[in-house]
Amino acid sequence: MTRNQLKTAALLTVLLTVCQLMDAGAQSALPERTIRLDFNRIKGPMNTMFRECVGAGRANEGLRADWQAQLAEVRKECGFKYIRMHGLLTDDMGVYREDKHGNPEYNYQYVDVLTDYILSIGMKPFVELGFMPEAMASGRKTIFWWRGNVTPPKDYMKWEALIRNLTEHFTERYGADEVKTWYFEVWNEPNLDGFWAGSQEEYFKLYRHSAAAVKSVNPEYRVGGPATAGAAWEVELIDFCRRNDLPLDFISTHAYGVKQGYLDEYGNSGTVLDRNPMSLAGDVLNSRKEIDGSAMPGLELHYTEWSSSYTPADPIHDSYHQAAYILDKIKRVGDAAQSMSYWVFTDIFEEPGPRFTPFHGGFGLINYQSIRKPAFYAYQFMNRLGNTELINADSCSWACRDDRGGVQVLLWDFTVTLPEDSVNNQEYYIQDLPARDRGSVKIQMSRIPPGPYTLEVYKVGYRANDAYTAYFDMGRPGQLTKEQVRKIKTLNDGSPVSSEKILVGNQNSFERTLPIRENDVFLVVLKKQ
Repeated sequence: MTRNQLKTAALLTVLLTVCQLMDAGAQSALPERTIRLDFNRIKGPMNTMFRECVGAGRANEGLRADWQAQLAEVRKECGFKYIRMHGLLTDDMGVYREDKHGNPEYNYQYVDVLTDYILSIGMKPFVELGFMPEAMASGRKTIFWWRGNVTPPKDYMKWEALIRNLTEHFTERYGADEVKTWYFEVWNEPNLDGFWAGSQEEYFKLYRHSAAAVKSVNPEYRVGGPATAGAAWEVELIDFCRRNDLPLDFISTHAYGVKQGYLDEYGNSGTVLDRNPMSLAGDVLNSRKEIDGSAMPGLELHYTEWSSSYTPADPIHDSYHQAAYILDKIKRVGDAAQSMSYWVFTDIFEEPGPRFTPFHGGFGLINYQSIRKPAFYAYQFMNRLGNTELINADSCSWACRDDRGGVQVLLWDFTVTLPEDSVNNQEYYIQDLPARDRGSVKIQMSRIPPGPYTLEVYKVGYRANDAYTAYFDMGRPGQLTKEQVRKIKTLNDGSPVSSEKILVGNQNSFERTLPIRENDVFLVVLKKQ
């Protein structure tokens, strides 16, 4: 070796050593987060409001076999109890018409098929009363590809008669005891011109007649509203009902986590995720505050729509970021709401018409081909938590135990990586977005009963149950072959990333450290043998 070669080799050795030292220094600079738990320090029953209700697009879609199969899947894996959707009274459900003399004719054959199925899988309807049957409508204004009529009734007494007849039909078919467990919600987002062609005063009139119809069948049936966008009209509806001695059993409203616009079903205007840590969750907490300071404190609060974005053309819905987003918002809401109904469970959702690609930013937990998105696993993981919550000072995790002596810890990192308002969601979340390291998380648990356990670790994050990135790797084809669907499902099937047998000794302690990246989600499960 020549002198110059020796010098070059020595220089490379020095540079390699420096790089290794720099890398070691960078690694040691990353934080370690510790979740300290005591098996015997109990907070109380786990709050499961996250699985009370889930949304769907419109009632007619619920007659499809693939829609029904997907609903059964999310019911089984995520535990949802109620389902809410638009369009129960729209003409494609064949509910209402008038004869040549203007006399009402009612028909519930499609409604029965849908409701029978929902009940058959152990779920219940959260009945949204809308939209307007054409024969009863005062105008021709519609919304969405499927043309839901959004005008007030031309005859409010005919509307009231329809709602009464529908409620009587539900009672005759399913029994009063069953229908008492349902919710009847009047209309959808009447504070938006696109959804209601009338005024607030006219909506309150619609509410008056709807509530009277439901309660005339059984005063124990639950009715509420105003089902508004952006937590609007809550106090106004309470005051209206108080002044007019009208029944009101719950408040419902909606919130989404983006900062611009409303009602953009095509995603043409572009959306930007709100970086405020209390976005969306702050709306829920404020709704609870408004209710408790009103003339009807203690009313149930149901957020009957929520997600990161209000458009079914927002790629954040498909991204691995969405799983951590869901967990972060639900954790921050706490017990302020009785339900948070994720909008929606499936991409079989046709507000802008049938979609032309398998991943198009749809709202769903599952896409057309029944591929599970990261958002699905957020709900599946929450549903696997035990029924008793442990005291836990960590703000980005839940720790629970079950009746069999098992322990579950669900933890995550939520980091908004979207550049400061300079890039829309539609441009950013369609990319391959590697996650940066966030250090490690150490779980320390004391006083856990000794004995053998199975330890399973499940994960969602970048390239971990991350169907969209797998689709990206395929070149984002407009259509998927059967083999491509199979491959994406196989890569993202929710299997544990590790599974092992461990023995908890007489020291009654358990400890495990996990490396974590931006927007990683982990479910750590200790099963008692």
